[in-house]
Amino acid sequence: MEKVTSADGTTIAYDRLGSGHPLILVGGALCDRNALRPLADELANHFDVVTYDRRGRGDSGDSGDNTPYGVQREVDDIAALLTAVGGTAALYGHSSGAGLAAIAASRLPFTKVVLHEPPYGPDDVDPSDDGEQVLELIRDGQNQEAVELFLLMTGMPKPEALQVAATPGVAELAPTLAYDFAVMGHEGTTPVETLRAIKPPTLVIAGTATAPFMLDAAHRIVPILPNATLRELPDQHHVVPPELLAPVIQAMISIDTLSG
Repeated sequence: MEKVTSADGTTIAYDRLGSGHPLILVGGALCDRNALRPLADELANHFDVVTYDRRGRGDSGDSGDNTPYGVQREVDDIAALLTAVGGTAALYGHSSGAGLAAIAASRLPFTKVVLHEPPYGPDDVDPSDDGEQVLELIRDGQNQEAVELFLLMTGMPKPEALQVAATPGVAELAPTLAYDFAVMGHEGTTPVETLRAIKPPTLVIAGTATAPFMLDAAHRIVPILPNATLRELPDQHHVVPPELLAPVIQAMISIDTLSG
């Protein structure tokens, strides 16, 4: 484990595996750096892979200057990692981590960007109040219940949601769901101007067996992005086995990059 200091003084913990062109992996909701370790292991033969604990998770701190959370702080965290690997890197994000990766890529210089099922909801659908209920549960200290409700919001079957929420360590991450909601704009609508500002070549990934709104979102954002292609993964759900996902990422980033 290594550490960097973000702009507000928060310590961000990260692991670094392999060698080659740097690649920063950004995890989604309820994930610490260990969640992406199997994918990092698959990619380490080709890249200098960074997995990190987003602020408030694992071995990272949270708001080093004791002021309220802001999405820019998480962008600053990624900027600190980018500096640590030499100022040049590719970027991969999964789920709400893809939403954060999109924001970071619109503001920071990356060579390639991979957005894996950012959960942008349909813009013409009235929002539910489930998200606010999750935040209320967190404020009341009912972390496990907050995780359960959040997972049900994502479409996870109730028995599985109950099992995941009861997994040791998961409920401790519940307060960071508020950060994911902020990253996704709470209602998850498509951030058109952010996407238009992403200049590097971008790959959008979605599984054909994933939640329909996520597959729809992938198709919807590709025409908005200045330089993007879509890759559908047949019969894959929201979480793709690393041995299937890694070659897709590797092929995209390696094109005209490994010599750099």
